[in-house]
Amino acid sequence: PLRLVGSEMCIRDRPQVLREKPGDFGYGVTASGAVVEAGRTIAVDSSVIPLGSEIVIDGHTYVAEDTGSAIKGNRIDIYFDTHQEALNFGVQYADVYIIKN
Repeated sequence: PLRLVGSEMCIRDRPQVLREKPGDFGYGVTASGAVVEAGRTIAVDSSVIPLGSEIVIDGHTYVAEDTGSAIKGNRIDIYFDTHQEALNFGVQYADVYIIKN
């Protein structure tokens, strides 16, 4: 099983670190160039799961669209719209299936 972390920080908080704000060029855009979307976007270690890969976790399909400095090895951050949703999800472990890369 891979470690899954509920995170609205994988994208949403990144611009704050970079001093970006809504409306700035690149705000809410992932490492793959996609616009972040809850229920679709996950951050991965691209040396383990290539960007653009479709991943099934507990019957739900996500797309590996982002990376992050804390996303190393068998860890995935699942994007949520709110911090509270991410906290409610917490840290989980699950089998992860790559269906397309």
